Amino acid sequence: MRDHSPRPRPAAPPPPRAASSGGAAAGAAAAPAPARQPDRAAAAALMARVGRPEGSFPPDFAAAIAGGRVGPELLQRYLDLEGQLVVGWLMRFPGFRERLLADPSFLVKLAIEVGIGICTKCTAELTKRGPAFGSELDFVAANVLMALIADFMLVWLPAPTFALGDGRASRFDPLGRAFAGCPDNAFQLVQPGMAPFTPLQRLGAPVRNGTKLFAVGCGASFVGVAVTNGLIALRGVLDPGFAPLNQPQNVLATSLAYGVYMATSSNIRYQIVAGVIEERGIERLFAGNYRLCAALSLLVRTGNTFLGSLLWVDFVRLLGMQRAH
Repeated sequence: MRDHSPRPRPAAPPPPRAASSGGAAAGAAAAPAPARQPDRAAAAALMARVGRPEGSFPPDFAAAIAGGRVGPELLQRYLDLEGQLVVGWLMRFPGFRERLLADPSFLVKLAIEVGIGICTKCTAELTKRGPAFGSELDFVAANVLMALIADFMLVWLPAPTFALGDGRASRFDPLGRAFAGCPDNAFQLVQPGMAPFTPLQRLGAPVRNGTKLFAVGCGASFVGVAVTNGLIALRGVLDPGFAPLNQPQNVLATSLAYGVYMATSSNIRYQIVAGVIEERGIERLFAGNYRLCAALSLLVRTGNTFLGSLLWVDFVRLLGMQRAH
């Protein structure tokens, strides 16, 4: 196994920061200067040209248009994404909509990460199980499925977003209130129509995502290890001659260890990959060269996966859970 919540609130002119008093991570520092405001007249002209009234958009996006937070560039990006078959369907869901508006290549990065996860996990399983791979596909499927859940969340949570809501959390969401106004990625760029983030809000991003990744890591590992141990026990009952490759793992200890690992090492590495290397590096240096950006993301994410595998082995050995022989 390897290595969304209130998001940065778009700024409405004038740029109040209602979320700034929402919690410890959001309020202590002075607000930075307002971001560049979108051209409302150009956005209105574009809507008139394509025959799309505000009411034809999802409520959150229509409210952003009415509040002057959507300029012609972002509106055109929405229309382009909406016109694609699969992406257009995903744009109906707020989580995907916020990520695709901030980064139209989000699905490519998600596919890269999941593809890498499938290949590396299956290769590792094949190498470890050898000739028994075919007869132990049940174990393989359980391990790969849990790894892919973790992979998905490691791309989803630290991905830059263009939040369309007001950034206020429900009073029944203490975590959301504590980190109101924080971005999803500590390093993400501030686009026109978004309120700039304070240093404390940026520092709060990996802390908030870390709590989520801890829960994801614990849950994915718990289910994966429990299913694997159960399958081993069942196989032993059905086939007395079956000899497992390893002793059953401690479900609780392994789950807690993987949760801590995802909340720390994985969390920081994926924040850097998405916010620094890709958004501020690759996509700025090679803007417009879609294929090259995708190829470089593939290389970076493959390297990050390999590094994460090495660090995980070191981590569990440090905890005394796996001994080198």
